Parts: sequence; C-alpha cells; structure tokens
Amino acid sequence: MNKEIKIGSHIISRTSPTFIIAEMSANHLMDYERAVAIMRAAKEAGADAVKIQTYTPDTITLNCDDPCFQITQGTIWDGTTLYKLYQTAYTPWEWQPKLQAAAADLGLEFFSSPFDFSSVDFLDKMNVPAYKIASFEINDIPLIRKIAKLGKPMIFATGVARLQDIEMALQTCKEAGNEDVILLKCTSSYPAPYEDINLRTIPSMAETFDCITGLSDHSMGHAVADAAVALGAKVVEKHLTLSRADGGADAAFSMEPEEFRTMTEDIRRIEKALGSVTYELTEKQTREREHSRSLFVAKDMKAGEVFTPENLRSVRPGCGLHTMYYEEILGKRITRDAKLGTPMSWELVDFGE
Repeated sequence: MNKEIKIGSHIISRTSPTFIIAEMSANHLMDYERAVAIMRAAKEAGADAVKIQTYTPDTITLNCDDPCFQITQGTIWDGTTLYKLYQTAYTPWEWQPKLQAAAADLGLEFFSSPFDFSSVDFLDKMNVPAYKIASFEINDIPLIRKIAKLGKPMIFATGVARLQDIEMALQTCKEAGNEDVILLKCTSSYPAPYEDINLRTIPSMAETFDCITGLSDHSMGHAVADAAVALGAKVVEKHLTLSRADGGADAAFSMEPEEFRTMTEDIRRIEKALGSVTYELTEKQTREREHSRSLFVAKDMKAGEVFTPENLRSVRPGCGLHTMYYEEILGKRITRDAKLGTPMSWELVDFGE
C-alpha cells in the first residue's frame, strides 16, 4: 500500500501531521443551516476535513419490520428499525454539493461515506477527494471494487471487521489498481467502552498490512485519540455536534466544539513532543548539562593531603572531572592547596611518578 496519500491539499504519510476529520453524520438534525454551523465549528476547532454520509433509508436498507431489521443489539438505538433510524439520520442529497462548496470556502476538505452504487455515482460527479468505507460496509466487496476503480484514496473503518474481512477488502483494492488505502482502528459501540478499544492494534495494522493507519473513535472525551496519535495514528476521526443536549441519533457520543478544539490542540502538542529518535542534546539541554555531576574538592585541603571520601565528592555542577575517576583519585595526594568548591582537575592529583 502507498505510504504517501494526498487528500485534497493534505499529504498523509507516516511523517505528516495527523489528518483530523470531523464527522457530521446525523448531527445536522435535518437543518441545513445547522450543518453549515457544524462545519464552521469544525474549522474553528482545528479540523482538517469534514465528512458526511451519503445514503437514503432506501439505499442503505429495506423498509421492513421483520425481526432481523429490528435494532436489538443493546445500542442507544434499540427499539426501532434500521429504516426508521436512517429516516432521521441521513443527509439530504440536495444539500451535499452546497455543503461541499461551503467547506471549500472554509478551507476544509470535504468527502463522504457512500453506501450503495448510486451514492458512489453521486459523489463521483461531485469529484470528492476521497471515500470513507464505513465499518459495516467493509464486507461489501462489489461496493469496494466500484469505489477502488475510481482511483481516489479510500479510508476504511474496521469496527466490525475480522482479519479476513480486512484482507479481502485490501485485496479487492489492489486488484482494482488502487493502493491509496488507510485503515482506521474502530470500535463499533456507541459510545465505545475504553476497555474494548485496543489501541495497540494501530501499530500492528500498520505492520501487518504495510499501510497508513489511524483511528475512528466513538469513545467519550479525547484521551483515546491522543493516545492513538502517540501510537502512530496519522488520521483521527471524531463525531462533532454543536451540543449533545440538542439530541439526535449520534449526539450521545459526539464531541462539542470546545472538546474538539482541545483534542486538536493536544494532538498538535503530542506531535511536537514525539519528534524523532535522537540521542543528541539541544542547545538548551547542552547548557543544562553544566549542572550535572562532577568531582569537587569538598573541604579546604593543604598540599600533600590525601584524597578521601570526605574531601572528594561527586556533586553538582559539572565543572570538575568526570565522576568515573572518583575511585582512581581516592588515596592520591593533592599537589597544592585548594579550597572547598575547587573543581577537580588532573593538575591537582599527584600520581607519585
């Protein structure tokens, strides 16, 4: 898989800044102006991109009340059907080109998760710069193949994927000639319990599949996202709403703008702190090293006196001989008078030669 992927004006690689995505999902609450306000909040909070979802209830499921279409998996949406949930959650398609233009005005990358062939065709006409494959679509091989043939970057969430699902999805992309693939560790629980997240999978996925990796996070707060960046995540996606109190299908596990801003600021600090592998000292550290340990005369001494643990000590600062010579000097005589606080030097040591 490619190790440098371009989404719009952003380059994503193992040495690039983390690409931070604000997922709008259903948080627009069927209000176009609110959708635009969420995008503005995303920009102000430091996001690089905003992502939406492109489907209708009829393109993602069937209008059926049979038991297998009921939501009964212990989620926040239990008690309704898939069709009824998606009726409240989808983003009207007529909004999407306008939202794309608004995102461009804000300087945000804009792309979407398609859920069927018609939504792929719709987004292709919009010339979106990337496609997100949702966790529950990672086993839709015909959909993945169609998107892969478009030659745009593909970001996969892996929330319900077994190892073989990921392997098959990536093989499908390769066969279609598309190796601009990013894998996101994801836990498809809403909100996700911390003990189920298993962030150590992120570097493992990078090694196993030889690709760029990241995090699609449904946990509360930003600790998980911060830790993911420290483990090598180069993409972080979090849901964003104006206020959880406003409700909506995804509100319970979405971030508010100030929380999102705190996350992005922390991520940028973490990136600075991660730096690179080095054992060299900065100029400031070199100056600070002057306060490290060295050998000093610890009592007033007369010429000819013997160095003992009482009059020769390893102390701060670092102006004297290295402490490694302590045992070598003990028992030797001093060559001249010296006051307490005199840095040790070889000129003060009589080797009796």
